[in-house]
Amino acid sequence: MFRTMEETDLLHIFIDADACPVKTEVFRVAARYGLKVTLVANSRMRIPEDDRIKLEVVGGGMDEADDWIVAQVKPYDIVVTADIPLASRCIAADAYVIGSTGQQFTKSNIGQAVATRDLLSELRGAGEITGGPPPFKDRDRSRFLQKLDEVIQCERRKQAIF
Repeated sequence: MFRTMEETDLLHIFIDADACPVKTEVFRVAARYGLKVTLVANSRMRIPEDDRIKLEVVGGGMDEADDWIVAQVKPYDIVVTADIPLASRCIAADAYVIGSTGQQFTKSNIGQAVATRDLLSELRGAGEITGGPPPFKDRDRSRFLQKLDEVIQCERRKQAIF
């Protein structure tokens, strides 16, 4: 798919913000590249005073934040989420999707991620697994920053080609 420079200039980062541990990191990277960021949450939260950063507060209903993100995301935008079903929907919209631990979800790995999520959900429901995800660590933050920068650089190189 060929893109004009105007289309790629609209690269935007959407954050599934309610439980996202890497918001500050996204703000720093977005500022460095001059990218717009929209946080989507079910409640108000403090955000930096920056014209490129916006908070969208949606209702508290099931998947309202996910539905809002999917309705707004465009090809080549970046979505930051740990929500596997949301990741799958955004990939279908040709967006880049990065989890807060730095895992990039793609068309080639999202099926396995959905299957693993479903299996773990069943095991939790049966009482086989009682704990949650492991604690967020500095190396997760580092991997996230590396992947976010890599995705932005990749898209910028594509812009230079087209």
